[in-house]
Amino acid sequence: MTVQYQITGASANEIAASIEVGVRDGHLKAGSALPTVRKLAAELGVAAGTVAAAYRRLRQRGVVETGGRAGTFVRERSAFTPSGTLAVPPGAIDLANGEPDPRLLPDLQALAHRVTLGHVGYRDGGPCPALLDLGRDRLAADGVHGELTVTSGALDAVERGLAARLAPGDTVALEEPVWSNIRDLVLACGYRITPVAVDGDGPDPAELDRALAAGARAFIVTGRGQNPTGAAVDAARADALREVIGAHPGVFVIEDDHWAELSQVPLHPVATAAQRWLFVRSTSKPYGPDLRCALVAADGDTKARLQGRMALAHGWVSNILQHFVIAAWEDPDAAAAVERARRIYIERQAAMREALAAQGITAFGHTGLNLWVPVSDETAAVIALRDAGYAVAPGRAYTQRGLQGIRISTGRLDPALAPRIAEVIASATGPAAPPV
Repeated sequence: MTVQYQITGASANEIAASIEVGVRDGHLKAGSALPTVRKLAAELGVAAGTVAAAYRRLRQRGVVETGGRAGTFVRERSAFTPSGTLAVPPGAIDLANGEPDPRLLPDLQALAHRVTLGHVGYRDGGPCPALLDLGRDRLAADGVHGELTVTSGALDAVERGLAARLAPGDTVALEEPVWSNIRDLVLACGYRITPVAVDGDGPDPAELDRALAAGARAFIVTGRGQNPTGAAVDAARADALREVIGAHPGVFVIEDDHWAELSQVPLHPVATAAQRWLFVRSTSKPYGPDLRCALVAADGDTKARLQGRMALAHGWVSNILQHFVIAAWEDPDAAAAVERARRIYIERQAAMREALAAQGITAFGHTGLNLWVPVSDETAAVIALRDAGYAVAPGRAYTQRGLQGIRISTGRLDPALAPRIAEVIASATGPAAPPV
């Protein structure tokens, strides 16, 4: 794509700032190719090293990505990119949307009569004691013990936790492939990233050990329902990861358990092996994305820092939201709805995984809303599926190493369609080995 926007600047900072303005204002669209280092240096009359430094800073901030010989491109999402979602062609069946099926969510309106509301002053706000009591019992049942607080969802907890423990420029070890929202948030906050490969049982302990030994100060792990792969940490992998974490006493570990109530596999906690840790269980997947509330367990010092930062900002999570969570956790109809959703999500994901296996295609996910399908030609697979009437997410949105794959979101999948989808993938790219 030809770049029409005129990039300016005489220093690396000025060039980077000019490109950020172009991205923010929409002149440099997501996916736009930037000029080569030599070409832009010649146009601006600066050294090639100056442009290379500007591009490097933009990569570190998550504004651009490098596609090898294909050049440097504006990322699909960054802190400077106008908001938007992956475009789904008209009439196509949406298998790119990783959100829960709204038809399977509990009826929050029906819970309103159970919600106890009252006026809360600025000095009185904070985590509701009743919510913490219920949450403490729920987490203890899964082997998680710590000091509790409440945040406005999982990403809020991650951002505040990292800010409480790290400084801009520090390195965070992330799963590979990884949920793009986590990666984009980490980059936008000014941290560096080192990838840790994920297979069906979670992150690779040897790669995590290398990342921590090389200086990564934090590690973010998904216990089950990993996005985009559907991986879940089993008991043996959890033991291995805890051993690695224990060997690096300075590391800060964040564990995301967003799939908790919907999971068909038990939790094997990893974060609690660290001296400084944060365990996050949000309510969005089982009860709805609009219920932006997450229960957080942590070591005492981290919890104090997290809650202290909240007190200096918006203060606390709305008591209305907290009481809705209490009502949802205590309501038998809501519990039945979550159990029904759990069974349906398992059925839908299994149908897609089994259809792929029948075509000789491995997809190792077995929890959550997604399957990661390794393919030999990602672009061909996405286009073939689009032409056949199915929209899937390209793997490049989730990988730092350029893994070839597609993410199929099974949360709203009609199981009857799975065999046809698998046939299209097989005809487009043929079988491929998993990325491990």
